[in-house]
Amino acid sequence: MRDDDRDDPFDEFFDEIERMMNEMMGPNANVHFEHNSERGRDRDQGGHDIHFDIHEHDDEIRVVADIPGVEKDAIDLQCDGKTLHLEAGGGERRYDERVSLPSRVDEHSASATYNNGVLEVVFDRVDDSTSIDV
Repeated sequence: MRDDDRDDPFDEFFDEIERMMNEMMGPNANVHFEHNSERGRDRDQGGHDIHFDIHEHDDEIRVVADIPGVEKDAIDLQCDGKTLHLEAGGGERRYDERVSLPSRVDEHSASATYNNGVLEVVFDRVDDSTSIDV
């Protein structure tokens, strides 16, 4: 049997962690782990996981990522309003990660800084409700 024919033994584990974190953090929490069994294969070719911290504020969402060992020009960020996709590489390190944002953001409002291996991206929140005139 090939590797890709088997179920990932950690899927249920990560699902349970997500459920417990969401339960612990309250009804507005939306913790989501991007678990992908393909990552193990990528690491053998120089891939690394990124540690993300996401800070929610009333009017903005701030994403902080540790990506040491790359030059600023080697970082590529893309956002569709719900997911931030980060690709970066330099020397021995390669990063390719997606992180689900806790609420919808205005991807055109993004501003990013990179200093000493720490990337910080700030987005304006998009108001989820819409006023309808009658």
